[in-house]
Amino acid sequence: MQLTAPATRTERTTDRTGTPAAGTPDAGVRKTGIRDTDGMAVASFVLGLLGLLVLNVFLGPVAIVLAAVALWRGTARRGRALLGLGLGVADLLVLVAFMSADSTVSWSL
Repeated sequence: MQLTAPATRTERTTDRTGTPAAGTPDAGVRKTGIRDTDGMAVASFVLGLLGLLVLNVFLGPVAIVLAAVALWRGTARRGRALLGLGLGVADLLVLVAFMSADSTVSWSL
């Protein structure tokens, strides 16, 4: 009589939609690669909106760059990226307007 190793059960690593099953090493990881342009579009919108209130000298250019990269890579959220681009430019325009009104390098309420 020869003893054999019990047959191992293979675990399903993906569900029916092709996403990783819970508990696998790839669970919770999107397989989008480097081109996560939708996140860039949303981030540019949020940073542009936040930049109207605080740190517009920093957040405005960051919003412009993120929106430009997202648009260049072909985001599905084109409208959000365009809004982020517009808000980033508005951040810099608000900064320039308040700098010229106060004759200072920054502004405060």
